[in-house]
Amino acid sequence: MIIEISIHDFYCQQHRLPLIDVRSPGEYEKGHLPGATNIALFSNEERAQVGTVYVQQSRDEAVELGYQFVTPKLDWFISESRKVAVNSPVAVHCWRGGMRSHAFAEHLHENGFDEVYVITGGYKAYRNYVLDFFAQPLQLRILGGFTGSGKTLLLKNLQQQGQQVVDLEGLAHHKGSAFGAIGESPQPTVEQFENNLFEAFRQLNLQQPIWLEDESHSIGKVKIPIPLFRQMRQQMVYFIQLSKEQRARHLVGQYTVCETPELAYAINGIAKRLGGQNVKLAHEYLGQQKFYEVALLALQYYDKAYLKGVQNRNPELVCMVPLPDMNHEDNAKTLITLVEKYERNKTHTV
Repeated sequence: MIIEISIHDFYCQQHRLPLIDVRSPGEYEKGHLPGATNIALFSNEERAQVGTVYVQQSRDEAVELGYQFVTPKLDWFISESRKVAVNSPVAVHCWRGGMRSHAFAEHLHENGFDEVYVITGGYKAYRNYVLDFFAQPLQLRILGGFTGSGKTLLLKNLQQQGQQVVDLEGLAHHKGSAFGAIGESPQPTVEQFENNLFEAFRQLNLQQPIWLEDESHSIGKVKIPIPLFRQMRQQMVYFIQLSKEQRARHLVGQYTVCETPELAYAINGIAKRLGGQNVKLAHEYLGQQKFYEVALLALQYYDKAYLKGVQNRNPELVCMVPLPDMNHEDNAKTLITLVEKYERNKTHTV
């Protein structure tokens, strides 16, 4: 049988159904449900041709052209779908839950798939569901600190000690600075970043606090959803403080595995703010492989920029946390104790 299911009910199932996305590869690459398998009804070129015929001629002629494209692939659709769902129900979606997904579902049902679900509203309904998700109130704990403070490693240690964490920079494939793309895989689209972010939150208990790193709205080329970003800005920031020397050494360990031209390119990316003389000096240090000195120069700019952002916040929502060194395991314990004490006091005060 073929059953229509809302995106909400799809996610509320105890055991998530295998999912087939029948949109074109281009649509899928722009953004898709994490875990969905793309078995495209039309190639990118075929979809464009069908759309042109629909607009310039008629719906019936577009449907006829679509059948011409699809018919040679019918056996392939079945064999690929069996790889996705072996002896189990399967869900299917297209852009709006219309002709493509229903036609695909009927074909599966006619060829041995007993239980096929079609997501009503398709990918468009899913996208609305994702954006609505971030509008709900969330319990957030925000970790701040100057560049080179090892916030990502601290978040990992918080997670190892039982805290809920979402790694924004990990999902963005970017460390959030001019040097942020170095050593990272290509960034997802803005849309896919939002989808992946939703999936990360969905795995957590939303009734309990969730740690995020303090970020600007943009992380490289992707953007944090506005409703989530506004909530982040309204929460207490636990700002860890470490010496510039320790942070510079951390940056050396993080970036000197990269090629020198990448580092030189990144330095040029902050040239206007760093100043001509400092840029020249940074390139000289880089040529001499004096990476520690390069890091100290870069921190002159980043510390000023970050401090300006902190000063623009409500001072009552910034908690400075001095730390002696980069022992991330001990620092995570210190931070958990401090935050839980603060939140208990806040509850008693209210």
